[in-house]
Amino acid sequence: MRTAKLGRTDLEISDIGLGAMFIGTSEPLGPRDMEEDLASETIVAAIEAGSTFIDTAPVYGGLLSERIIGKVLKARPDLAAKATVVTKVGAKPGGRDYSYDTIMRDVEGSQERLGLERFDLLCIHDAMDFPMEGVMADDGALGALRKLQDEGIVHAIGSAMNDPKTNTPYIETGEFDVAVMPNAWTLLNRIAEDRIFPAAEKHNVGILVATPFERGLLAKGSKSGAYFHRRNFTEECLAHVADIETLCDRFGLTLATVALRYILRHPQVSAVIP
Repeated sequence: MRTAKLGRTDLEISDIGLGAMFIGTSEPLGPRDMEEDLASETIVAAIEAGSTFIDTAPVYGGLLSERIIGKVLKARPDLAAKATVVTKVGAKPGGRDYSYDTIMRDVEGSQERLGLERFDLLCIHDAMDFPMEGVMADDGALGALRKLQDEGIVHAIGSAMNDPKTNTPYIETGEFDVAVMPNAWTLLNRIAEDRIFPAAEKHNVGILVATPFERGLLAKGSKSGAYFHRRNFTEECLAHVADIETLCDRFGLTLATVALRYILRHPQVSAVIP
């Protein structure tokens, strides 16, 4: 597995990570339907294969994703020594809250579930529809993360918003070392070219691209008939993917390989987290 430097941080991570929102789930079940044994096996297989960067959050599986990862890392200290885990603050089962005290409690909860005292990276999660000035205030999420940085509990801080329109202004502030970026850069989606990549380049923000397979279309293909979470593709889009598949076949490549490597060609992208 290749590694890459994460933006302006001194972190070196695997360029293909493990997105832990759906670990241990079976289609068409959602992220709250995790099979713990299958999820654990997935984490072990990923780290052993060199995919040592793991992306999770309290809201994934209703806290279950963090708990499973924590159990694996506790049981396998050899794997824990290789792994870099990013989790998030502000969004959790039951709602979202970006106040200072809540963020501090969120981090304590993640420490307990994951069995980690310190974090290489913590991200503000899904602050859509919340006033940015409040999230960024000294008595808000950013203030709490800065305090945790001062205390040595977190090394780097990031923005992780499911909506690119929300993520963009956060990245443009230059306050964040890293951005987890879903729904903005794939073989089918070039939103990030407009403002996200220019801002990331200006401030040397490390970009972690989530949803690189468009929820599975760019892994299973246009004729799979599979369920794609939160996606409804047009016939025109499916025909375009079929053309890409034909081109991949001509060169003996899988669609999934091309989808990932295309994303990683951009110099500001440190890793993909399918």
